[in-house]
Amino acid sequence: MLSLLPVPDRAPTDPTVLDRWLAAVYAPPEGRWVRACMIASLDGAATVDGRSGGLSSAADRAVLATLRGLADVVLVGAETARREEYRAADPHPVLAADRVATGRRAAAVIAVVSQSLDLDPALFHGKPGSVLVITSESSPAPERRRLEREGVDVLTAGADRVEIARALELLANRGLTSVLAEGGPRLLAQLHAAGALEELCLTVAPNFVGGNAPRILQGPVQPGQLRLEGLLEDDGYLFTRYRVHSGGSDLTMPD
Repeated sequence: MLSLLPVPDRAPTDPTVLDRWLAAVYAPPEGRWVRACMIASLDGAATVDGRSGGLSSAADRAVLATLRGLADVVLVGAETARREEYRAADPHPVLAADRVATGRRAAAVIAVVSQSLDLDPALFHGKPGSVLVITSESSPAPERRRLEREGVDVLTAGADRVEIARALELLANRGLTSVLAEGGPRLLAQLHAAGALEELCLTVAPNFVGGNAPRILQGPVQPGQLRLEGLLEDDGYLFTRYRVHSGGSDLTMPD
């Protein structure tokens, strides 16, 4: 792996040292920070056969693991959680010890945004508090009670639909200020349109997909140019890091 921006630098080959190198490259600022991590093919596809894994590589998975290892919470839409078969986050093999030493959980909390609460029960088979759900007051009461009986934290962020800005406030109130949004395209568009997205980490995969695969954003977005702040390369894959200049009013998140 090679750093092209901000400073040309070749990544170390020792796996443990590489993990530390990546953590320094992607270290978020102190305080509240909302970044997104997505992948897309050269022709703009965000998935292959409905899943992002078909575009990934070993280096991409290492970057994703680092971003998760640095975040307090992974924010994901229910559709993506179902399609990608999300489970509780695993502790990073190198960064987990640092987190625990500073009083943080060993791994990021997974926060699933869902209006219907139609979620795979296996998602919650992990350590207590490792997964929480964000929904609205109008979500199905029986499903909500079932989740609560199983010990799942269910946060209410809005009346009829989940309000993204309110959801971020609730997470921050729990000390979960470093947010990694992993999709899907609707959630990413909602964050950007609400003016909440501050950074986009986009992996560009060196292939074509064709067809009607979704893009990384689905929905209205605020116009404006992003600023490139970091660029890595590995085996034809480009790992970009953009500062997002966004602004707008809060929108609601469909399930």
